[in-house]
Amino acid sequence: MRAGLLYSAGKDSTLAALLLEDFYDVVLVTASFGVVDPEPAREAAAALGFPHETVDVDPEVARDAVSRMYDDGYPRNGIQQVHEHALERVAAAEWTDDLDAVADGTRRDDRVPTVDRPLAQRVEDRFDVDYLAPLSGIGRGAIDDMVADTLVVETGPSAEVPKADYEVELRTLLREAHGDEAVAEVFPDHTQSRVRGRRDRHEA
Repeated sequence: MRAGLLYSAGKDSTLAALLLEDFYDVVLVTASFGVVDPEPAREAAAALGFPHETVDVDPEVARDAVSRMYDDGYPRNGIQQVHEHALERVAAAEWTDDLDAVADGTRRDDRVPTVDRPLAQRVEDRFDVDYLAPLSGIGRGAIDDMVADTLVVETGPSAEVPKADYEVELRTLLREAHGDEAVAEVFPDHTQSRVRGRRDRHEA
């Protein structure tokens, strides 16, 4: 079986890939508006031993999400809109004719993005694939423990640890449309993670 997993090079989507690899031939897929280079995701995928693909996201969806975030004053609804579109783009990509499933790294404790039952069923029915969220029943503490045991992760301020996710692209588009102050107002500062590879299980 083959699964396409939305991939940013972060720890959550990477851990989701590791949990699926015993059951699926996992392809890591980065969704992009063409604003940010997906190279960090390609590098992480190569280090982990997974194939990597990219899919284009409709720029109009990105612009609409940026407008929504600016009007809201927070990113939640815009990110949710883009995530739902990205899942559908992975399921519909030309190279996905033989996909059995689409997946992401959404967690039990996530506020955004989330995939509720109606959305999951819509993706499954429309594209004839299974939707998988391997982390949806796992809390943050357990995820952090599993990541520490299996992955080499770089962490730091979001501006200093480049990833290939659409949140980075949305920040860029928001900055272009409304300036640095808008980015600071809409997106709170937070620590970013970027996976560098698998940890040697025999390390001390």
